[in-house]
Amino acid sequence: MRKLMMVMGASMLAAAPVVSADILGVGATVGYWDADYSGEASKGNDRVDLERDLNLSSDSNANLTAYFEHPVPVLPNVRLAYTRTKQSGNGQLDVTYDGITAGANVRSELELEQLDVTLYYEILDNWVNLDLGLTVRDFSGELLVQNRNDTSQFSETKADAVLPLVYAAARFDLPFTGVSVGGDANAIAYDGDSVYDFNVYGQYEMSLLQLRAGYRQISLDYEDGDDNLDIELSGPFVSAGLRF
Repeated sequence: MRKLMMVMGASMLAAAPVVSADILGVGATVGYWDADYSGEASKGNDRVDLERDLNLSSDSNANLTAYFEHPVPVLPNVRLAYTRTKQSGNGQLDVTYDGITAGANVRSELELEQLDVTLYYEILDNWVNLDLGLTVRDFSGELLVQNRNDTSQFSETKADAVLPLVYAAARFDLPFTGVSVGGDANAIAYDGDSVYDFNVYGQYEMSLLQLRAGYRQISLDYEDGDDNLDIELSGPFVSAGLRF
């Protein structure tokens, strides 16, 4: 994975177009994402279904972004994004999972946290906007499962990684209205692991204020030793931001 990151970074620099923003721009947004989990977690040969066995439900959610754009040729623009979701639930195992016996009533908690640093170029910047670049994602995921009647039966499934992803974003503005539609995506698939993260949205801008609503989905299949998370998060989101 580290070698892949170096190759992708070198390719981006070698192919970097001499494009830049027309003016200096800074912005930040805060949002709420009503995400639901589905999929499986595994520990060795043991697997557990997040919906059927664990009955997870949303507890907390945080989404923050900030970006800096400049008119300097060749140098990329910078975008930071932070996402944290946390879900917990009470369920009953259909099968034995990591020493927790089948049929046990369990309390579970699943937390996903990621920090993105994206370097990108503005290929188009008019009523049609197109950005292309590279994201480095610091990702961590943790699933805790405990037998509610026998607390000595406890399982922890974890995945931690720093991943390179291809980044693309497009937006189409309806002139003189402040209304636009768009989407962006981060994706990588390598050596059996994969991450796909995309969203589509409608947006309204008024002076410095930016309001956005849309739909986001993250599909993650990542193995860390004997631990594997093969999960999907999806649902609607809303955000508000300031652009200077």
